[in-house]
Amino acid sequence: MSEAKTPWSGRFERTPGEFQQRFGASLGVDARLYAEDIAGSIAHARMLGARHILSAEDVESIETGLREILADIEAGRFALDLGDEDIHMAIEGELTRRIGDAGKRLHTARSRNDQVATDLRMYAKRKACEVLGAIDELRATLVRRAEENLEVVMPGYTHLQKAQPVVFAHHLLAYFWMLTRDVERVRHAYAAADALPLGSAALAGTTFDIDRRAVARELGFQSVVPNSLDAVSDRDFALDLAFACALGMVHLSRMAEEIVLWSSEEFGFVTLDDEWSTGSSIMPQKKNPDFAELVRGKTGRAVGDLVALLVMLKGLPLAYDKDMQEDKEPLFDGVDTYLDCLQAVDGMVATMRVNASRMRADAEGGFMAATDLADYLAAHGVAFREAHELVGALVLMCEREGRTLQDLSLDELRAVSPVFGDDVLRIREIESVVGRRSSEGGTAPGRVREQLELAAERLAEDERWRSKHVA
Repeated sequence: MSEAKTPWSGRFERTPGEFQQRFGASLGVDARLYAEDIAGSIAHARMLGARHILSAEDVESIETGLREILADIEAGRFALDLGDEDIHMAIEGELTRRIGDAGKRLHTARSRNDQVATDLRMYAKRKACEVLGAIDELRATLVRRAEENLEVVMPGYTHLQKAQPVVFAHHLLAYFWMLTRDVERVRHAYAAADALPLGSAALAGTTFDIDRRAVARELGFQSVVPNSLDAVSDRDFALDLAFACALGMVHLSRMAEEIVLWSSEEFGFVTLDDEWSTGSSIMPQKKNPDFAELVRGKTGRAVGDLVALLVMLKGLPLAYDKDMQEDKEPLFDGVDTYLDCLQAVDGMVATMRVNASRMRADAEGGFMAATDLADYLAAHGVAFREAHELVGALVLMCEREGRTLQDLSLDELRAVSPVFGDDVLRIREIESVVGRRSSEGGTAPGRVREQLELAAERLAEDERWRSKHVA
C-alpha cells in the first residue's frame, strides 16, 4: 500500500499506517460512484466559473480532465490506488496529476461532506429508476400470464387450507397490485433524494458567492436542501430506498414461496422451466426450485441492510460523522439484491408451465362451495349463523363418507334444510362459485377483466413517469 495521501496533511506531522488506511478507506465500496462524482464536479466547476470564482481556463482544464478520467475508468484503464481513501479523493488526485494546480482549485467552496451526499443522492435517483424498470417488467409479465389464464380455476387458500376457488389470473393480479405499491415506495424514495446538498460545504455553508440552484438545474435536481446542517447529515433518502427494496423483497419472497409450493409434486400447479431449476447431485429424479428458494433466502439480506442503515444513523449528532461512511455498502447491497431477485422472479413466472387441469381438479376438493350453500340459505331467509351451522353439518357428513358437496343429491341437501331448491345444484358447481364472486375486485372473470384493464392503464402511467425521470 502506498503512503497515505490526505487532504489535511498541513495539520498533521504523521500519516496513518497501513492498517489505519485500510480500516478507514471506502474506495473498495464507493468506487461505483465515479460517474456521479465526475458529473457533480463538472457542474460545480462550471458554476464556479460562471460566478468568476474560477477562471474560464481552469474550468475548461477541469472539465476536460474529468471527462478523460471518466473515459479511462469506463474503458478499464484507470487503476485505483488503494492509498486513496475514497473515490472522491482518487479522482481529485488523478485530476491534479493530469492538469496541475487547476485540479487543486476544484474543491473551492465545497467539502467532501456535501460532495459525498450529492453523489449518493444522484446514485439513489438513478438506481430508483432502474428498480422501477425491473418492477415494471415483472408486472407486465404478471399481466400477460393473467391474460393467458383468465379461465383457469384454482383453489384459493387461507391458513394454507383450501377456502374458495379463484381464477389463476386473479391470484397473479394480487401480486401485480402488491408490486404497484412497491412502485409508489420507490418513487417516494426518488423524490426524497431529489434535492441538492452541494454548496452546503462541511456543515455551515460557504463564504463564496455560489449559485446552488444553477448546479441543481444542471444535475437534474428539483430543489436544493434548505438547511446546510441537514444537507450533509441526512440519509433519510437512503433509508427510503433501502426500505422500498426490503419490503419489495418481502413481496418477492411471498411469491417465491408460492412458486416453491406450486411446483412441488404435492401441488403440481406449475412446472418450472429447466433454466430456472436445478437437479440433485445424488437423486436423478429431482428438479429443485433453487432460484425461488434463493429469492426467499436473500430477503434476509435486504432486511438486514435496512436495519444496518437504521442502526448506523440512530445516535448520530449533527452534522457529519465518519459513521456515515457505512451508509453505502448496505444501500448498494440492498438495491443489487432486489434488482437480481426481480429478474429471477420475472424469469420464473414468464417461463413456468401452468398445469390448468391439476389446478381445476384440486379446486373440486376441499368443500369450497360451502360458503355458497350458506349464502344460498341466507338469501332465502335463514339466519346466516344458522345457515353456517347447517352447511357445516353437511361438510362433516361428507368428510365421514369420503364424498364432496357436489356428490350430494338434492334430497340429501333438503334433508338438512327444506329451503334448498333445484337451483342449488347449479350454484354449488365450481364455475358458478367463481362466477358469482362479482363484487368489485372479486374473482369473477368479468371483474378480473376489469382488473386487467386497470393494470394496463397503471403500467402505462408508470412508464410515462419513468420516461420523464430517467437521466
